[in-house]
Amino acid sequence: MPRLSHVNAKGRARMVDVGGKPETRRVAVAEGTVTLSAEAFRLVRRHEVAKGDVLTIAKLAGIQGAKETSRLVPLCHPIPIDSIRVDLTLEPRTRSVRIEAEVATRAATGVEMEAMTAVSIAALTVYDMCKAVDRGIVIGKVRLLAKSGGRSGEWTRSRSTARVMLPDAGQKKRRRA
Repeated sequence: MPRLSHVNAKGRARMVDVGGKPETRRVAVAEGTVTLSAEAFRLVRRHEVAKGDVLTIAKLAGIQGAKETSRLVPLCHPIPIDSIRVDLTLEPRTRSVRIEAEVATRAATGVEMEAMTAVSIAALTVYDMCKAVDRGIVIGKVRLLAKSGGRSGEWTRSRSTARVMLPDAGQKKRRRA
């Protein structure tokens, strides 16, 4: 049975020692959604929210969030980040904003937390910018879609729920149907 890596033999929290692990290329992709009222969605779509361009500001916030992960999550290692991609897409059918983040590094530990932090901070920014119009905004389904690199290798959420496959080193991303 797998053990929790951030808990010592006495059940106390600890920072994992990654000093002996090899540096490898690591990539993680995460997603989340922000569901808005019809009025808030309309304002976002038309770029008429009083605070400014919601999608652009949320994208920048997500990038900043990924860079600040180790300051926000106590047991995360500060790691060098090679790239961060944050995409926000309007989904009219569900009146939602879909957020996807991909983070890459060459390090001794992965970037799953950085990808999920990017999504979470982008989602919170959408909420902050739209809350004057809609206090009932729902942030949901923040989850890891895929990761690669490291000892555990590749992992991808099942085909029925994932939209993304990780790129092979140096290749373009392939999308699942």
